[in-house]
Amino acid sequence: MSKRKTERLLGLVVCLLSSQRYLTATQIRAAVPGYPDSFDAFKRMFERDKEELRELGIPLDTGTNGPLDEEIGYRIPRQEYVLPDIRLEPDEAAMLSLAARVWRQAELAGAAAGALLKLRATGEAAFGPLWEAVRDHRPVAFSYRALGRSEPQRRQLEPWGVVNRHGRWYVAGHDQIRDAVRVFRLSRIEGPVTFSGQRGTVTVPPGTDVRELVAQMDTQPAEHQSAVLRVRAGTGFGLRRRATRERPDADGWDLVEVPFADPDWFAEHIASFGADVVVIEPTDLRDAVITRLKGVLA
Repeated sequence: MSKRKTERLLGLVVCLLSSQRYLTATQIRAAVPGYPDSFDAFKRMFERDKEELRELGIPLDTGTNGPLDEEIGYRIPRQEYVLPDIRLEPDEAAMLSLAARVWRQAELAGAAAGALLKLRATGEAAFGPLWEAVRDHRPVAFSYRALGRSEPQRRQLEPWGVVNRHGRWYVAGHDQIRDAVRVFRLSRIEGPVTFSGQRGTVTVPPGTDVRELVAQMDTQPAEHQSAVLRVRAGTGFGLRRRATRERPDADGWDLVEVPFADPDWFAEHIASFGADVVVIEPTDLRDAVITRLKGVLA
């Protein structure tokens, strides 16, 4: 693939990924550099680019932003454009750390250190200590708010591995309190992760596949809930399309009831609407949205 084509496809992905609305072909042509001036030539090149993105596994949605829109638009849903499954084995992490130290004084020092930093700084505060615990075969303790629970519970875990699945990080291992294999999503860990034992005291059972454990948990049917949202009039069309009930409220707002199954993803989705959407209930979803908005401000 030529450099010019690579840059054009990358620009197209960034453009469609960063927009919350469907973008028409005319808008894409104006926003993405590298397309020809002739509209006919643009259409042919754009059709080829769309097919190439789909062949690369990049989800490309088509639709309109409202009932009055006549021209079809395009966008890439953020929740579907995620990293592939990643399993960070202890020896791989150690090798990357060693490579970063070796290259520290070399020309690639910045790139090596940056890559390591990005792996560790995944946006999950629990990632660092859990990664160290897996590497050092060391048990940990943390507070965990399970789905549907209003208060977090204390967990003691012998961690076997940290896995990324569909853009979310999980840790799997032996739950000491329940004496059973458990999988925990890092985004639901509250407060610090502390070491609760010495190095070398955790043994991973032979033949354990942490990725498979996470996959089995992630494919279980999710329990659907319903959220009551206060949505500013004329906004929140993506939420309104999924609503089971919608009624006017005071001062130019509407009350919209929307079903959801994944609280973490739904909290991120609601936060993307900013001040146009306010969660009335459930309270744990409202708290999750507030946390994400505060993170953006920080």
